Formats: sequence, C-alpha cells, structure tokens
Amino acid sequence: MYGENASSKTERPLPVPDPGTLLADTSRGDRVGEFQGVAGPYWSLRPVGGGREWEVEPRYVRPALLMEQLRARTARLNARSRGEVL
Repeated sequence: MYGENASSKTERPLPVPDPGTLLADTSRGDRVGEFQGVAGPYWSLRPVGGGREWEVEPRYVRPALLMEQLRARTARLNARSRGEVL
C-alpha cells in the first residue's frame, strides 16, 4: 500500500498510481488530490475541484478512503454547478 515504509534499509519503490487516482496526503492533514504524475522524487497531486498542484513525498501518500473520495467528488460537482470548474 502507498506510504508504508518500515525503514530506509528496506524501502522499495512504491507503485506509481494511474493518473487521476484519488490519494490522501498525510503530511497536509489528509488533503485529497488527484495523482498527476511524478516530478523527480515527488508525486504531484491536484485538488479534485481544480486548483494549484502540490508535490508530496510518496511516503506521505495513501489511497483516499471511500468517504474522502465521495467528499472530494461532491465538492467538484458543487464547484462545477457554480461555474467555477469545467
């Protein structure tokens, strides 16, 4: 699973998720974002409702829980209905 590294001696590269996969950034209070790609040693995430991308170390990322996914998608739909997002 993403973000489960026991120690630096036994670390294995984390599997890179598919673009658009919803992930939670545990270093930012479980902020949910869509995986955009790899930028050097970091993963790029973008808020589901649109906005500025941010970078995070893969060890601080986990798959978004179902409730987090629903919350993020609902926020996107609400923003879209207000004309803030296409």
